[in-house]
Amino acid sequence: MAYSAGFTPHPKVSYANAAPTGTGSEAEYLEIALTEHRDPATLRDLLNESLPSGLDVTDAVEARTSGLADRLTASEWELRLDKVAAEDAERAVALFLAAETVDVQRRAKNGMRTFDARAAVARLQVVSPQPDRPVDGPCAILRLVVRHVTPAVRPDDVLSGLRAVADLAPPVPAAVTRLAQGLFDEESGTVTDPLALDREAVPTAPPTAVGTSSPQL
Repeated sequence: MAYSAGFTPHPKVSYANAAPTGTGSEAEYLEIALTEHRDPATLRDLLNESLPSGLDVTDAVEARTSGLADRLTASEWELRLDKVAAEDAERAVALFLAAETVDVQRRAKNGMRTFDARAAVARLQVVSPQPDRPVDGPCAILRLVVRHVTPAVRPDDVLSGLRAVADLAPPVPAAVTRLAQGLFDEESGTVTDPLALDREAVPTAPPTAVGTSSPQL
């Protein structure tokens, strides 16, 4: 790994759009500068040997183009609302999507800030639980695609919006996991692979872009 110059060298690692505290993620990205060329698959394996259990590098490619952060324009999230009936969630989602604006508040360093949580939401729907994520009792699973805007609209802001328009208040905290982030495809309404440009570009020298997943905290 390459280090900066000076009296206190630091690893040349750049993190892009980290997930909010308290959420899980299967789609975090960072760039690492290397002092010599390494096969991306080998680098991935070496990193995984050094990382704690549950924190896994899932993919690594050479950064053959610039602007990784600029390619992270949207995120897809899963919101698990235990003890919430699916029909109640569907009613709340319909009211949220039908609204032109949904004002919510979040505490900032300068006090409470009010902003629209609706405009950034590209998709919001109730889906069936995945076979590998069984549910016990009433449980609503939401899939959310939100554009990265300023101010950032986070999953908890959307939950605040659902409470504002439909009085949907889960009795237990939602389990929130980021499933993907990348370029938003307007035509399909999906989030696309941000490393696709690097995979397709003509090979050059390092640095290397790395895709990671992290446990829910």
